Amino acid sequence: MFTGIIESTGKVIEVQKEGDKNHYTLECSFTNELKIGESVSHDGVCLTITSLNDEKYTVTAIDTTLETTNINWQAEKVVNLERAMMMNGRLDGHIVQGHVDDTGIVESIEHNDGSILISVKIKDQFNKNIVDKGSICMNGISLTIVNAFPSLFSVAIIPHTWTHTNLHQLSVGDKVNLEFDIIGKYVERMMASRR
Repeated sequence: MFTGIIESTGKVIEVQKEGDKNHYTLECSFTNELKIGESVSHDGVCLTITSLNDEKYTVTAIDTTLETTNINWQAEKVVNLERAMMMNGRLDGHIVQGHVDDTGIVESIEHNDGSILISVKIKDQFNKNIVDKGSICMNGISLTIVNAFPSLFSVAIIPHTWTHTNLHQLSVGDKVNLEFDIIGKYVERMMASRR
């Protein structure tokens, strides 16, 4: 369980392909605090630490993860990182599972006075999951939807988030990982079962 508040960024330093899975070795500022078996959110994808060595750690992405996310990393890729939330702390973002629902495509990036507006195109089937002022997790970051349109939503990014995450590396046409609000998904499921 995560909050969508990015703790640090990490850098991919090695990629090993093995059959239908990829092993990614990364380095980050808190590697020495990690344990094998621990879950860490990488651009919003919950991945398990499979090995630790010096200041590096490795995670594995299986075929399902590779097919449903934007994880096609190469060496030098910078990713957003968040360790699992502690139950004795504040929930600053929103409840995030690290289970990516789908990817979206960046339609536009506009620099306004004091913020950056990013618009993202989504598949029609996810229109029910976006609402004005609702929560969304994009590349692991808990964000508030500014505008919700059919098959499109926009989020406003403050300068701190822009510079302290990998969002500043986005370009129009890039894929982003999306996890829709879990509470909304449960409500939608319950309502559908009543119909």
